Amino acid sequence: MQTVRAIIADDEEALRSHLRYKLASLWPGLEIVGEARDGEEALDLIRRERPDIAFLDISMPGMSGIEVAKAATGVCLFVFVTAHDEFAVEAFEREAADYLLKPVTDERLADTIRRLKGRLAATPAPDLSSVLERLSKVLTKAPRHLQWIKAQHKDGVRLIAVNDIYFFRATDKYTTVRARDGEFLIRKTLKELENELDPAQFWRVHRAAIVNARLIQKVDRSLAGTRTIRFKDLPDNLTVSRAYSHLFRQM
Repeated sequence: MQTVRAIIADDEEALRSHLRYKLASLWPGLEIVGEARDGEEALDLIRRERPDIAFLDISMPGMSGIEVAKAATGVCLFVFVTAHDEFAVEAFEREAADYLLKPVTDERLADTIRRLKGRLAATPAPDLSSVLERLSKVLTKAPRHLQWIKAQHKDGVRLIAVNDIYFFRATDKYTTVRARDGEFLIRKTLKELENELDPAQFWRVHRAAIVNARLIQKVDRSLAGTRTIRFKDLPDNLTVSRAYSHLFRQM
């Protein structure tokens, strides 16, 4: 049986390593013949190696993953890696191309692998021109909010989906990330996070804290007027400073 060959393109080394590790586990027969850090490098790699599959980050420096796929249409199958579920589902549902959401899960990747194996056996190769054109239009409207956090964890980097984060709290030198499975430290400041996170979901509730509003269970109010945030399935709580108490007046 002929070996299936693939390339991975993403400007984040940690995400390339994360995907490579999961592919090795779920598809041990797949050979990764190269990795690229930007769009131009990815296109050169595809043209040189002629892989069967290209895993392309949609948002890369230089050429986007969509632009790379347009330039290399017909060479291989494409799987687009994205942090933006809202346009990925719309563009790829029931289409010949496929997508993976960051951070990549075993369940979703296993489903993608099953589809890829079926498409590799099919002839002729699917025409992606319509889906690529539609995705290009939707991509320009996609929000650029932060979707995952990279935190140092032991000897490596831990990828944490922002939807799984209860709150960020500033300390003297670092910012503490409180996630479902523990606490992690990052070097991003609360000001940087406030500019990068979705303001509809992540609210500043104190000069030293940003909270994920989707994971709030209730907000208690004391007789003195102090508001305390309590979370779903988490013993920790946060105090809302008076400057931000207006956010919870209707709660």
